[in-house]
Formats: sequence, structure tokens, C-alpha cells
Amino acid sequence: MTDFGAIDALLAGAAKEVPLPPAGERRTLREELNLSRAQLAQALGVSPSTVGGWEAGRDPSGETRVKYAYFLDGAKAKLATEAAEQSPAGEAAEEAGPPAGPDEDTEQLAVAQPCVLCGQPARHQIEGFPQHLDPAECAAASAASAASAVHAASATPPPPPEPAAAEPGADRTAGSRRAPGGMKVVAAGRRVRPAAAPDPLAAGISSAVAAALSEHGGDAADATAALVKRAIPDAMALLDQSRTGGRYEVVAHPWLPDVLRKQSARGADQVWEARPKWTRPELPAGEHEVTALDVNGAYLSALKTHLPLGQLEHSEGGQHDRRRAGIHLITPPDWDHDAVLPNPIGSRDEPGPLWVTEPTLRLLLRISGPKYGLCDPPVIHESWTSGATEGLLEKFRITLKDARDTAIAADDEVTLEYVKAMYSKFVSTMGESNYNRELYRTDWMHLIRSQAFANLWWKAHRAYDEGLMVVRAMGTDELHVIGDWRAVFPEGRGVTEVKVKDVYGVGGAETMTPEEVGHA
Repeated sequence: MTDFGAIDALLAGAAKEVPLPPAGERRTLREELNLSRAQLAQALGVSPSTVGGWEAGRDPSGETRVKYAYFLDGAKAKLATEAAEQSPAGEAAEEAGPPAGPDEDTEQLAVAQPCVLCGQPARHQIEGFPQHLDPAECAAASAASAASAVHAASATPPPPPEPAAAEPGADRTAGSRRAPGGMKVVAAGRRVRPAAAPDPLAAGISSAVAAALSEHGGDAADATAALVKRAIPDAMALLDQSRTGGRYEVVAHPWLPDVLRKQSARGADQVWEARPKWTRPELPAGEHEVTALDVNGAYLSALKTHLPLGQLEHSEGGQHDRRRAGIHLITPPDWDHDAVLPNPIGSRDEPGPLWVTEPTLRLLLRISGPKYGLCDPPVIHESWTSGATEGLLEKFRITLKDARDTAIAADDEVTLEYVKAMYSKFVSTMGESNYNRELYRTDWMHLIRSQAFANLWWKAHRAYDEGLMVVRAMGTDELHVIGDWRAVFPEGRGVTEVKVKDVYGVGGAETMTPEEVGHA
């Protein structure tokens, strides 16, 4: 007799996945209950961007799917019950409009703090800054404060101010004058915050570092290892916080065309990132001192690139729309300057069309234009693109850049390594990775990497244009040159600066061969 126990156990454990309503209905149910994505995400133990992905059409699985389905079923039942029990008075109130619910970036404070707009105690904070939710409360507080000031002034009148000469170009309107002791403010997204108030995003990085050091008894090595280990979820949390109140809705898990999918489990997709690996084929006769320069924060700078917002759409033809971004099938132009500059598409042996990213295409279009005229324009055959913006990750990038700058100034290697891990792992895991399930944008990963390579190419071109001899260009951050490079590039550890990686001598009485240059 055949033992069917294993089959019986398999059948007993098998179950259909819990059904979910359509994507559009999921968002409607949440919004009709005046719940933010952040509130729902906290209850389910996921991030707000994950909830956004579900509402855009991605389906959760496992226990998370069961919990999400439970919430959606409960939301349906609650809304149905409220509709059935609604009284005429309630109907009238509904016509007047639903009560204002909290925004995704609104939190209640345990202790009242001064409102950044009126300076009076407020019980809520918006985007990390204490404010009154109701403008009427803020106006009333301001009026009360003004009344107190007037009363105090009438009790003890100050001496008349001495006349002062107006500065040239000064605004003489009464409304433009700032009262003595007034509060300076700076822009913070759609709102303002006190100029002296700390950036809440940067404060989160500082708090994480302080907590790690405390947990490991001040041991910098152990604290750094712990922070690097959690860099991916921390980077995603920072991205969510930086996108609060953002102008654009990001599709975190879009459908992707086959060219962006791996051809095998260990293989790669069809997108060419234009990674440079170039060595000058010949040097003049004589001895030369070569300086290997290290470009700082290459991936951090590359976060500022044109990224597609939504799902990629297919198009054919040779036109390039600068308002969109994505990947393009092109026939690259011939490159006749390999003796002095690297090929903008990198080292490629096979001829013919290939899929390139937006930064590579824009680089080719720019250098083929009348200003540079270095090559013919590429031929565009087809494209997968979406509406794009260059500022999508700007707040995220600036926060990491400022934290990096502060860490360097304070000689804080723990924070520096933590920040580096956050932006490098963010870029490397947003594709087909098991380490980051919250953002699945393989197209973004390729575009950011290609932007880093394009940035290095432009540094090589600048060196060449300023009279330096370019010897090598490799990866995202390595440029070898001969000549007074300090007259061209600022030296330092900032993201706009370079530092010396190596200095070595090359040459003798005869002209160097390509093999000798490559081994140098």
C-alpha cells in the first residue's frame, strides 16, 4: 500500500489566498474612514510606501495579506453600518463635508509646544513641526498674544525710537517690517519652520547613531556594524519621511517590461548601464606622474537624475521627450576620440542596437549637439518611458548629503559609514533584491547607476577640456590624470570635491604601450 499521509497533509494545509477588492477600492475604503497610509501601515507592521503599492495594484501575501483583507472587510462593514444608521442630521452634516482628519504627517504631542506660525502652545505637529491644525486656533492665539503685547505696551510705554536712515533698496512698506524679537523662518516643504529648529530628518539619523553607540557601550566598530546592517530599512523609512507632502505620487511596484527582467536566475537583464572601464591607449614619451583621483559620494550625487514616476509606457520612433524618462533602444554613434576620452557608452565589443538608460541617452544627445559636436546623434528605435522629474529624491539626497558633511566636519566615522551604507544599499537593492521588498524599481536602479557613470564621464571631459591628460576612467569614482589637477578640481571630502587615491610614476625613454599603461 502506498503511504498517502504526505499527500493528505499537503491537502490539509492547502488553502486559497484570501480575496482582495480591486486596487482602486482599497484606497477608497481607507480614505472614507479618514485614515492615512501611515496609520494603516503602522497597524499592519509595514511602511506607508508598501500600503501605497497595494493601492496601486500590488498584492500582499501570507499573513500580511490576511491582515490587510481583514482591515478591508472591516472597513466595508463599518462604512455600511454608518450609512444604515445615518440620521437626517447626520446626512446634513455629511453634505456640509466630512470632519477634517489628520494628514499622513500629523501627530499628536504629549506636551504642548510653541506653534511655528504663532508661537503659542499647540497640541499637534505637522511634518515634525508643532502647529495648530485649525487656522482659527492659530489666529486666535496670535490675537491673544497681540492683545497681551498691546496691554503691556500701554502699561509701560517705551521711549520713541530714534530715526534711522533706510538702507538702499530696503522695502519701506509697513507690512515688510519685522517686529523686534520676531522669529525667522525657512521653507520646510509646503510649510515653514523656525530657522533655528533642527531638521527632523537629520535628527532621525543622529538619534539612530546615538542609540547604536549606547546599545554597544560606545564601541564604534560594533555600533557601525549594527547601523550598516539596518541601513536598508532605515533608508526606506527616511525616503517615506522625505516624501511626506510630496508633489508626486510614486508607483513603488509597477509592471516592468521584459527588457528589465533577468534572463535567468543568476543572469542580468538587457539594460546597458554604460559603465566606463577605459585606459588611454598611448602616452607621450618620457616620465609622467599620474594622480588617481577619487570622486566623493558618486551614487549620492547621482540620486539627482530624471526618474520616471509611474509605470513605463512603450513608444516607437526617433523622438526624445525631455519631460519623460526611462530606457531606450538605440544604435549608438561611432566614437572617434578613444585616444583621449572614454566612450560615453562604456566598453562594449558588440556592435548594433542596445538598451540604454535616460542619463546615457541625454549624455549622447548633448555631446552630439552643436556645442560639443563630438559624435553623431544616436538613433532611437523604441522606448519605455513615463513622466519624470529630477527632484523626486532631492529631499532624501540633501538630508543624506548634509548628514555626511556634518559627520566629516566632526570626524564622526560611525555616522559617515552609516550614511554611505544607506544611499549605496538603497541604490543596489531597489531592483530584483530579496533585501528590499518595499521598492521595486529596477529602472530607477539602472538610471541612478548610469547617472553616476555619466557624471564621471563629464569629469573626464572637464579634465581634458582644461588641458589635463586623462589616463584612466573606471567605475563611478576613479579618474587618473596627468597635470595640475588642483587647478581644475577642488580637493576635499565633499560631494563636489575629489581626493587623491594614489600617485604613481609611469614611463621612461620610450612611448608607453597600451599594456604598460594598463598595468601601471
